Amino acid sequence: MSRKVAVVGAGLIGRAWSMVFVRSGATVALYDKNAEGLEAAASLLDVNLADLEANELIPSASEARARIRLTADLADAVGDVAWVQENVFEDREVKRALYPELDRLAPADAILASSTSTFPASTFTETLEGRARCLVAHPVNPPYLVPLVEIAPTPWTDADVVEQAHTIMSDAGMTPITVKKEIDGFILNRLQVAVLAEAFKLVDGGYVSADDLDKTIKDGLGYRWSFMGPFETIDLNAPGGIRDYIDRLGPPYLEIAEQQAQTKDWDAPMVDAFEAQRREVLPADGLVDRQVWRDRRLMALVRHKKEASEKIGD
Repeated sequence: MSRKVAVVGAGLIGRAWSMVFVRSGATVALYDKNAEGLEAAASLLDVNLADLEANELIPSASEARARIRLTADLADAVGDVAWVQENVFEDREVKRALYPELDRLAPADAILASSTSTFPASTFTETLEGRARCLVAHPVNPPYLVPLVEIAPTPWTDADVVEQAHTIMSDAGMTPITVKKEIDGFILNRLQVAVLAEAFKLVDGGYVSADDLDKTIKDGLGYRWSFMGPFETIDLNAPGGIRDYIDRLGPPYLEIAEQQAQTKDWDAPMVDAFEAQRREVLPADGLVDRQVWRDRRLMALVRHKKEASEKIGD
């Protein structure tokens, strides 16, 4: 991949996107209007790229770093690129103010992709002259280690743009899926919200501690879900496949689902209680170090999955 790419916003997601693109051969202009944000991104890029090299996920950290150029000039960042990955604050008005500038400054054939996590691109691109080249490319944090990306076009996104987006993301080593119709939260976050909502209710209701619930996912559901999805999981969990599974467990699961449909506000007392439980396990001053630990564990998992795919198959 020899494309030129602009990454707009140098926070956690923007920095990770930069690494996604450079590891596949692209040249990246990483933009942020905040000089402190660019400085912090530069330091963290050095750490993350060195870790990738140490885990044999890129051949050379220094060579990859040399293809990431930091800039505080938006026109300089997007002026000659094929793809713009926007990662600004998750606020429609912020994006509505930015996208006319991106549409004006980027080449007419450049794709404008947003990393927005919750709301569709139609809510901030409708009035643009170049709205047909706009879509969402929603990643999982951190995208340089978790390959899924949700390609979510607007009703007016050109079909060729969607096809190009899939090609560009695949070339960058990502696993693109298509969100066929616009929906708040897209696919991954809606699944995540469903799990979180039930997790919060179980902990808040006194059925389990937050730490034990985390163990239930990481040492239970997460083992299978790390290499196959829920439909394949249940297809393999009954002798006769998915229909057999539903015949056996459908009625009691439906009763549970009806109980789960009762939502609960994530109110201040509940958040206070959850935060207290998490800070007992991980003090606030350990968050950054734990994020580094998470990324290194993910690197080891990426390497394992690649080796397992080669030996066993997908």
